[in-house]
Amino acid sequence: MPIALFASLTAHPAHRADLEQALRQMVADSRLEPGNLRYDLFVRGADATTFDLFELYVDEAAVAAHRASVHYQAFRQQIGDWLAAPVDVRSSQALDLAPF
Repeated sequence: MPIALFASLTAHPAHRADLEQALRQMVADSRLEPGNLRYDLFVRGADATTFDLFELYVDEAAVAAHRASVHYQAFRQQIGDWLAAPVDVRSSQALDLAPF
């Protein structure tokens, strides 16, 4: 059963553009992972400092592989000082997904 992750990241205003750029690269890299089904980026308003990610993986092993990936580890190292709040991540098991 697929696993969904919902992550929210809030940047310090001075690092909003930096965080967006890093997130866009993370999206591109993560979509190439074999266990990734979706990796979508949203922003809460055009100039907002909070970004949301919707991630969908084939299973828990794919989530673990994502978190162990070189690009994920580098991303987490890079953004630490840019955040205004801790990253909020929620995990859910899919019950009823539209076909993709």
